[in-house]
Amino acid sequence: MASSLPRTALCLLRNDLRFHDNEVLHWAQSNADRIVPLYCFDPRHYAQTHNYNFPKTGPFRLRFLLESVKDLRETLKKKGSNLVVRKGKPEDVVRDLIVQLGSVASVSFHEEATKEELDVEKALIQVCTEHGVKVQTFWGSTLYHQQDLPFKHISQLPDVYTQFRRAVESQARVRPVLKMETQMKPLPSEIEEGNIPSLEEFGMTEPARDPRSAFLCSGGETQALMRLQHYFWETNLVASYKETRNGLIGLDYSTKFAPWLALGCISPRYIYEQIQKYEKERTANQSTYWVLFELAWRDYFRFVALKYGRKIFFPRGLQDKDISWKKDPKLFDAWKEGKTGVPFVDANMRELAMTGFMSNRGRQNVASFLTKDLGLDWRMGAEWFESLLVDYDVCSNYGNWLYSAGIGNDPRENRKFNMIKQALDYDGNGDYVRLWVPELQCIKGGDVHTPWALSNAALAQAGVSLASSYPVPIIMAPEWGRHINRKPSNQGPGPKGRKGPSHTPKQHKNRGVDFYFSRKKDLS
Repeated sequence: MASSLPRTALCLLRNDLRFHDNEVLHWAQSNADRIVPLYCFDPRHYAQTHNYNFPKTGPFRLRFLLESVKDLRETLKKKGSNLVVRKGKPEDVVRDLIVQLGSVASVSFHEEATKEELDVEKALIQVCTEHGVKVQTFWGSTLYHQQDLPFKHISQLPDVYTQFRRAVESQARVRPVLKMETQMKPLPSEIEEGNIPSLEEFGMTEPARDPRSAFLCSGGETQALMRLQHYFWETNLVASYKETRNGLIGLDYSTKFAPWLALGCISPRYIYEQIQKYEKERTANQSTYWVLFELAWRDYFRFVALKYGRKIFFPRGLQDKDISWKKDPKLFDAWKEGKTGVPFVDANMRELAMTGFMSNRGRQNVASFLTKDLGLDWRMGAEWFESLLVDYDVCSNYGNWLYSAGIGNDPRENRKFNMIKQALDYDGNGDYVRLWVPELQCIKGGDVHTPWALSNAALAQAGVSLASSYPVPIIMAPEWGRHINRKPSNQGPGPKGRKGPSHTPKQHKNRGVDFYFSRKKDLS
């Protein structure tokens, strides 16, 4: 009889690739006899972006994902379970498993916030309804739980981040991290684990690991927890985070949690718990608070996506502004290839292309340059980031591009970054530019940011020929002129033992947060 069969729970994992603080697995442990942790490589994720046909998932993010899936499989094996892997649409895979096993009593998953993911959820519910299978969903991607927000309905979410932050800090609580069992209930014996695919199976080749990269880490929960251990407990770097977070060179100028957060390899609640512990046992200061400040920004963009739905993808944005965005392919190619003739922009874009990563400061600047200096469609930049960024998160990415384009959550009008001021403030000695734009490496100091302002003799001495070995700027903003001959504010290398300008000038210590959690104040 069917009723005598052991109850099987299918746990569909998506952007929650961790064992710790995972409510989907936690619930299944108490509500089933057999558990099938499942990950599907959905072919729709490996198609093209919606408007400009870039690869939706590029090689850097795919490698990080594959590493994360492998790591979770190893972790689950140690817990007496396994991660079942399939290639296919989740709704099709789940239907096949329900039919194959005959004992599936429930399908559980974490809820997402944007259309493509919500469409999958609707399809899953339809499949489960057809087969009489219970659907159990959870919210687990944010620091503050959706149900704990101090707003009666998501429509009442403030349109300004500061109002949101003040409300949650004073009226909401962070739920405790879930206590997971040391051993999980087993898989049904008849199920095959399935192979984890290679990059080649997706038509991609393994990208080289560039030693200049500021993010040379691997995917997976194990690495994420090790990174927190290093950044908090082994080095105390978290205690000076607010002063170093605008750095450009090296691994340790910022937490670098974003890639693991994007795939759910680390829980924001776990980070919060560790911050609380660190503040109690070591020190509490603006830097430890700032980590939570940024996690709240990440939450905010997710809740904005819930509030506005598909509008976060529309060219007119949240404010329904009619801006005549250009779609000039030559200008865009110069931007994405790091050949704009503006060294600070080019260095950042080349780092992204070569590594799948870019600093927070860099993201703010290249986004402003694309939208405000070049006047190009912000979606071109958003989709390029979607393809390349190892820490791509749909809500944060599109929320921030709307913000940079002036059509998102920003109470200030016409904000525009001055590329030369920014370059001199945050790469005063030019070390970062020389690292990624080697054709300019013989130009000393901050002059490297404005090669067009140098004399022919100085250029010849540095072996630079404008328009030949390095481009002339594709655009010149009038406001750049007042900064061209000024002395940079952070001449020389950064703090002892670190390469490059990894500290923040005093006048900027309260300015700028992650691109994914940014206030972006200092502009011109």
